[in-house]
Amino acid sequence: VDGKFIPLLAEKDPAALPWGEKGIDLVIESTGVFLSREKASLHLQSGAKRVLLSAPPKSPDIRQFVYGVNHKEYDPAKDTILAAASCTTNSFAPVAYILEREFGIVHAWLTTVHGYTADQRLVDSPHKKPTRGRAAAANIVPTTTGAATATTKIIPSLVGKMNGMAFRVPVPTGSVSDITAEMKTPVTVDAVNAALTKYAEGELNGILGVSTDPLVSSDIIGETRASVVDLTLTVVVDDRLLKVVTFYDNEWGYTNQLVRVAKHVVS
Repeated sequence: VDGKFIPLLAEKDPAALPWGEKGIDLVIESTGVFLSREKASLHLQSGAKRVLLSAPPKSPDIRQFVYGVNHKEYDPAKDTILAAASCTTNSFAPVAYILEREFGIVHAWLTTVHGYTADQRLVDSPHKKPTRGRAAAANIVPTTTGAATATTKIIPSLVGKMNGMAFRVPVPTGSVSDITAEMKTPVTVDAVNAALTKYAEGELNGILGVSTDPLVSSDIIGETRASVVDLTLTVVVDDRLLKVVTFYDNEWGYTNQLVRVAKHVVS
């Protein structure tokens, strides 16, 4: 690729991979299988210096990082295994970061309307989560999401203040996070949109976007930012109840966030 030779290896056991021999600084663990500290450590045993999980970890002591929100807290001495959270957490956390910092959040609820994934079934079939066993391309599928809880690990001041759920829908990619929050201080649509725009053009430039044009999910396909807030959908009820809607490419947007974390780690 671009004149560089990239070897391909086929090996089920990470401990048998030649990471030390090849001088690998960072392994991006994307199989979805080795998500606990015990299993991810097999990469370290084979000589890798760091392991970055492309999914929420199964071990609570593995720290999660969303680039732009808490990536600067990465500690090379401690975080030999780390995670880049999930696509939904990456879409939601930058918005939560802004709202908490600028106005304060009392409570929040996240609903993600998410494209179907490989974890679902093509036709009705058995699954440990029964709704995910229903035909993915023919149903709106209510299911769980850990994104809201994961965000509280990214932003500790929000611990105990938020939860959420997901609806998997029949689109291959292109998703949306719908955030409803009770705010500590009175807010207006203009004030919230101004804050989101300020961060999108400043501190979170290239990570969070805003749009003054109405969006649909296909508009977001190929978007490299973690998410793009549709400012036309911001709603405030009685000064304190706020709704913000942000679209994200759950594949490509997340991949770019993963690469940003990886570059930060190896730098």
